[in-house]
Amino acid sequence: MDSGNAEYCIQREVIDEQRLKERSQRMDHSQTNLPISHWLKKSLSCSVPKLKRTIVGFLPVLSWLPRYSIWDYGMPDLISGISVGIMHLPQGMAYALLASLPPVFGLYTSLYPPLIYFIFGTSRHISIGTFTILSIMIGSVTERLAPDADFLIYNGTNVTEEVDIASRDFYRVQVAAATTVLGGLIQVVLGLVQFGFVGTYLSEPLVRGYTTAASAHAVVAQLKYILGVSPKRFNGPLSIVYTLADLVRLLPETHLPTLLASVVAIVVLIIAKELNNALRHKMLVPIPVELCTIVVATVISFYTRLNESYKISVVGEIPSGLQPPGVPNTRVFSEVVLDAFAIAIVGYAISISLGKTFALKHGYKVESNQELVALGLSNTVGGFFQCFSVCSSMSRSLIQETTGGKTQIAGVVSGVIVLVTVLKLGSLFQELPKAVLAAIVFVNLKGMFKQHYDVVALWRSCKIDLLIWLVTYVSTVLFNLDMGLGASIGFALLSVIFRTQRPSYSLLGHLPGTELYLDMETHKEVREVPGITIFRSSATMYFANAELYLEALKKKSGLNIGKMLTYKRRQEAKQRRRERRAERRAQREAKRQKRALREASQRSKKSVFTVEAEVNGDIHREVELGWRERENSTVFVIPETARTSDGCHTWMYLKGTDPDTATLGSVSDLHDGDTTTLDSSSEDTLSRDLERVSLGSLGKWTWDIHSIILDFSTANFIDTVGIKTLRNIFHDFGEIDVDIYLAGCQALVVEQLERGGFFSDGITEGRVFATVHDAVLYCLKHRGADVTIHSYENALDISGTRL
Repeated sequence: MDSGNAEYCIQREVIDEQRLKERSQRMDHSQTNLPISHWLKKSLSCSVPKLKRTIVGFLPVLSWLPRYSIWDYGMPDLISGISVGIMHLPQGMAYALLASLPPVFGLYTSLYPPLIYFIFGTSRHISIGTFTILSIMIGSVTERLAPDADFLIYNGTNVTEEVDIASRDFYRVQVAAATTVLGGLIQVVLGLVQFGFVGTYLSEPLVRGYTTAASAHAVVAQLKYILGVSPKRFNGPLSIVYTLADLVRLLPETHLPTLLASVVAIVVLIIAKELNNALRHKMLVPIPVELCTIVVATVISFYTRLNESYKISVVGEIPSGLQPPGVPNTRVFSEVVLDAFAIAIVGYAISISLGKTFALKHGYKVESNQELVALGLSNTVGGFFQCFSVCSSMSRSLIQETTGGKTQIAGVVSGVIVLVTVLKLGSLFQELPKAVLAAIVFVNLKGMFKQHYDVVALWRSCKIDLLIWLVTYVSTVLFNLDMGLGASIGFALLSVIFRTQRPSYSLLGHLPGTELYLDMETHKEVREVPGITIFRSSATMYFANAELYLEALKKKSGLNIGKMLTYKRRQEAKQRRRERRAERRAQREAKRQKRALREASQRSKKSVFTVEAEVNGDIHREVELGWRERENSTVFVIPETARTSDGCHTWMYLKGTDPDTATLGSVSDLHDGDTTTLDSSSEDTLSRDLERVSLGSLGKWTWDIHSIILDFSTANFIDTVGIKTLRNIFHDFGEIDVDIYLAGCQALVVEQLERGGFFSDGITEGRVFATVHDAVLYCLKHRGADVTIHSYENALDISGTRL
């Protein structure tokens, strides 16, 4: 064999599933003989190192705090913590308004959860606290369960338009705390059962579309503070549409002093933030624009009496000190369980994505399940202290990372800043206009507004991701945050099912000089292996696409197996009917000839055919038959002479539609594919030979494929429907003498095939090969009667010229 041939035909053992099993059994023989008690003892045993790993895994602070270097990390963490703590103050109070709660509870939310995350969290750079999206989700729950209409003040028999704000806010705090505790418990349970991968169901297009839609809800929620009006509160689907319609109706009633204060605050914040971004490389720490804004606004409001003189709504009383912990109102759990689950999933997805981004950048690992537990405990413990749901904030996390934060100590420092404010400085912000807090929220949503540009980017890159983004955005805007999240997740999963149901199918060819087999449509240099079709699907075969897999295999191979088998069975049935008619006619003719022979025994014999027919035992007769010519390619076989002493006949080939109107043909007259058994010693050979007439002899179809290899390297599982479809493929193609083989199956797929009863005497594990190349070598070796391996090898050269 020359060098070109050796380049393809690599001399090595052909590896199929049976050989792989034999090898693995020899290697694992010592392990399989171990008793079950050994495995139980090993899994349930407890050692000091194992106990230490478990404790440190649950309390990550024990792994890094003993090795904390004050000289290396102390000052960066201190500067970073102060910067983040200053951001916590305005954002906590502003996002409390989004949650429809008094601003002081936003400060509580910025205090307790970061301290809990310090102990249990694994990310060194994310800032846990209030966040826009979760605040909006909490606000939708509090307003639904505690609307203003339930807290109107009764004056005798008359109902006034005045709302009992104290009672309303007290119940809303209870609802928010109960929702937070329940959401935290859900996160803890999911983390303990190693369900941290749940966040992967929220793809990036889904999350970005969801947060963009949530920003629209946030803007609408803040318009009443910016315009100084009091629209009606709407809940359920299309609530944002009804709220906007009511705001438009109230535009003539806009409070101009409040609108002026909002516009001034928005303009100042935008200009200051742009300057901050432009000069960030020249400053050690960024200027706390938001804190400066609320301080200046509070001072102006205090000295100009904005609330008394111009009726501008202010924050109001902020109690000094901390609230004692309390048990949440468990009676509302049943009403908020779905909201709590949605909040738990969204909060975790945002936190883990941000945490992994920083971990990848700085070279450490974030544990998904432990992050779920840490976030859940932060929410659960925070809920007992009247906090609402928290997660990581992108803006604060970026400040913590860019100002040099190294560890979770920065979160503790930020908590101390908030604690000092709550204890000593909270009362100073009582005159802060709510319009300024609304302006802070409005400006902070600028980044989410920019996500509308995702539509252009996704249009260019992936239309399906664009569709997910649009469906998520529209459903969240129209159906609110909870139902929108469920609808978007459902649609995203359906898109995955649709893509696996409609995968791409391809035929593979050999790349000369290698063991690689590539798509023949996209790689022009590959060559088809003669007599072998290699078929591959880009997705696994399961109940949703099994029928499509079979149809694609028929189309790609050019063998319409359904029509071919139907035609073959019809022809076999016709041949059996013709055989029975021929036997009856032969019997009648034999009787007629018997009488004729008696009358004309002396008549000279002409050219006749003799037919041996066995009637009532072993009586043999010679029959003289006359045949008329009729054009048809169906093949019949009859005995030419009587049975000899050794029990054999001499067989002749006849052509025609039925035995009494057929023409004699010799072996040399047969068309390609017209085959039958010669020299049969069985009396029913004629019947069985007629039944085994191949499709090629019927003159309907011809093909040059003797083997089909199904590349299963892309399959990661197979269900019962897929197993049944595979079994049918093996059986149906086998009826037309085409062998089917599997290649590249993963161990799990082979195991599922075994459990599903796929293998039998007819389909053995010898038909499953480790690679496509092993299957090709096997086919070329064992189907040499069709295309020998030597003829194929000799047709190959180094340059890869097509056959």
